[in-house]
Amino acid sequence: MHAPLNRQDRPRGSRDIAVAFACGVFVATMVGVSYAAVPLYSWFCRSTGFGGTTQVAGALPTREVSGRLVTVRFDANVAPGLPWSFEPERRTLDVHLGEVVTVYYTVTNEAARVTTGQAGYNVTPPTVGIYFEKINCFCFTQQTMKPGERRDMAVVFYVDPKLAQDSEQDTLNNITLSYTFYPVNQPEPPVAESESKKFGHI
Repeated sequence: MHAPLNRQDRPRGSRDIAVAFACGVFVATMVGVSYAAVPLYSWFCRSTGFGGTTQVAGALPTREVSGRLVTVRFDANVAPGLPWSFEPERRTLDVHLGEVVTVYYTVTNEAARVTTGQAGYNVTPPTVGIYFEKINCFCFTQQTMKPGERRDMAVVFYVDPKLAQDSEQDTLNNITLSYTFYPVNQPEPPVAESESKKFGHI
């Protein structure tokens, strides 16, 4: 009759399987964390205004318009690789805290082809991001422009009156809202689809 195997005598294959399973779980966990990091970071920035990230207002302000004024400066930039011109309708505007304001930016596709871009944004100083509430903004969707097309795009926002209660903002007089358009590469249509359009088929 054979003696039972002790722990050291167990088949090596079983230990290898256990180690491989543990490594697989670890890798899967790390991959999941890496995918979750981006939306979590985005949520953190929106919640705290970190890095000048503005807030997304779900409704109009409920507080009365304050007598305090701040000057909002509007900045427009285009990243390399996107043949667009981009500028605000006005460079500065004096805004009361709690006042709902609409401003327009104008973008023109200067290329002889269809191009697509999407805007990123922030405000400075960065500590004001938590008080800058945007009701409507063109930065949440990709903008596809035909050759030579010009488009006016609105931004609707207000500066939360709570800013007046923040002692660190007592000397604040100026806020800069900055947008930068980045190129977005559109995938090429499938060959079959291109041929269908070429011959007038749906």
